Amino acid sequence: MSVWNPLRLLDLAAMDLLRDEASAISTLEYLPTELFPPLFILAFYGRHSEALKAMVQAWPFVRLPLGALMQMPHRGTLQAVLDGIDVLVAQQDRPRRCKLQVLDLRNTGQYFWRMWSGSGSHVHSSSSMAPVAEDSSRTKQPLALLEVYVELRLKESNLDEFLIDLIRWVEQRKGSIHLCCKKLKIITMSMENIKEVLSRVQLDCIQEVQVNSTWHLSTLAMFAPLLGQMSNVQRLFLSHVYLSAFEEQEQQHIVQFTSQFLRLHHLRDLYMESPSFLEGCLDQMLSCLKTPLDNLSITKCLLTESDLTHLSQCPNISQLKALDLSGVTLTNFSAELLQVLLEKVAATLQKLDLDLCGIVDSQLEAILPALSHCSQLRTFSMCGNLLSMAIMEKLLQHTSGLLSLSQELYPAPWESYSSQGDFHPERLVQIKAELLKILRDLGRPRTIWISSSPCPHCGENTFYHPEPVVYSYNTPA
Repeated sequence: MSVWNPLRLLDLAAMDLLRDEASAISTLEYLPTELFPPLFILAFYGRHSEALKAMVQAWPFVRLPLGALMQMPHRGTLQAVLDGIDVLVAQQDRPRRCKLQVLDLRNTGQYFWRMWSGSGSHVHSSSSMAPVAEDSSRTKQPLALLEVYVELRLKESNLDEFLIDLIRWVEQRKGSIHLCCKKLKIITMSMENIKEVLSRVQLDCIQEVQVNSTWHLSTLAMFAPLLGQMSNVQRLFLSHVYLSAFEEQEQQHIVQFTSQFLRLHHLRDLYMESPSFLEGCLDQMLSCLKTPLDNLSITKCLLTESDLTHLSQCPNISQLKALDLSGVTLTNFSAELLQVLLEKVAATLQKLDLDLCGIVDSQLEAILPALSHCSQLRTFSMCGNLLSMAIMEKLLQHTSGLLSLSQELYPAPWESYSSQGDFHPERLVQIKAELLKILRDLGRPRTIWISSSPCPHCGENTFYHPEPVVYSYNTPA
């Protein structure tokens, strides 16, 4: 005998209710709470506008995560939700059941719908979009009857028409509805238009900023005052900011940008890709940090020894969980600087990425004692560096005591290449056998990944698919 899934019975009950939309609306006051989510999903995708409008006014949860259902939004259904909110905020006394305080239009909330509907099939989830943690300290603002959470994605060619309409809708209801942008992503848009859009948003609500656009330093300087107003930013991504060949007022522009960090009292994660303007100026940014960082990524750029010295001395990196310096050439740097830097973060570091840093045997050997003290390290990558088999053996020995280390990515030793820099797969086969013997002698089950690049002498950032070397207690001798 088959057993009925109770959640499936809820779906059937919701479908039955919607056959008579007027009757469904009349029963909302007495409808079991667990029926609201499946009924809402069916009404949303079935474009039952009147039912949606009524359900918003009786919504028995604090938050309505509508963004998770909006991969292909229909203008009429979205308007029905907004119409329901209009009726709700116009009432002096809210309906007895209604607890709605937040309309969440971000791409989050998939768990809510799956939990109540019993299936993720209705919900368009994106694994790459994780919700940003809410800040416990609420932004100082007049108390609104309802908050609307959105993500802003600024791209000149296709600024979301619904988003434009939403901003206008909120502006017409100031005092009753507050628009709260948690995440800002800038792809391609003129600074004039960026300023126009952001003038309509309360900037201190923003918690995450991504700039995935190629900017000159002067453009970044124009954006800087806006960034400074985003006082609750926790995560900042900045990519491809270049110095013009003859950029005037270069130092002034750098100060205009770095000084804004003095106002970012909640910044935890800082990611900077190809920030060419940082060379020789890293101390200006580090000295303006107001909080300890969890994650720091400075990649694909030139730094000076002075920059690395200031980094190792910065008090706000002592609690780092992740450090990424991939693509920063360290070949001619003093190994002592790297050692001091690792010692600074050894107690908390969980992820270390030193891909394509031009690190040589002598430098790696010097930092091995400090590396062996990174007791929390889980991921370590050194692909694209020219290292010998001898130093690889020492590396494996010094990291064998790091019991949390579960993901290790290392370069194929230079013995895998010819004197002209050509990679020889057959040599790697022998080297992998030698590495396996080293792991066996160390006596702890372990998997390492070996990746080769076309030419380590040229510093190309292309890797072949990494190959595993696996030792377990069952590995044949």
